Amino acid sequence: MFSKSRINEPGPSQAGDGKAKASGAAPAAKSGATPPPPAQGTPVNKPKAPTSSLSSDLVIKGNLKSTGDILVEGTVEGDIHAHTMTVGEAATVKGEIVADDVVVNGRVIGRVRGLKVRLTATARVEGDIIHKTIAIESGAHFEGTVQRQEDPLNGNKGAKAPSPKA
Repeated sequence: MFSKSRINEPGPSQAGDGKAKASGAAPAAKSGATPPPPAQGTPVNKPKAPTSSLSSDLVIKGNLKSTGDILVEGTVEGDIHAHTMTVGEAATVKGEIVADDVVVNGRVIGRVRGLKVRLTATARVEGDIIHKTIAIESGAHFEGTVQRQEDPLNGNKGAKAPSPKA
């Protein structure tokens, strides 16, 4: 640590010479050239998009698909595919939910598939849950079956297809 600061000290003391300035300018240019590559790397790493919110007065009839996060506060009649899916307390989803993380605070009528599924105390689910990990809080209402799979996002359709062929 001290040796590095001593190395830097002779450079500025030699700055009085024209040769030292040229040599001092070259390292500054080299160090100045180093930051732009990380700046170019920064745009490659896209910032995470904000959560898409569907307000409580919104009714959607159709399927939704997103690589990001979705928060539903209204009503959706259709399937939803997302990275993270949150069903609000007053929300209703009639269809299949497929997401890495699923948090149900409201009502779901249909299948839920997720790596992590959580039913809060206010949740009402009528349908099957296929999960890798699940948490059901006290007070949640659930009617259906629960099945654990290593890869619940691909669905059990792929798992059932090879069985009849074999």
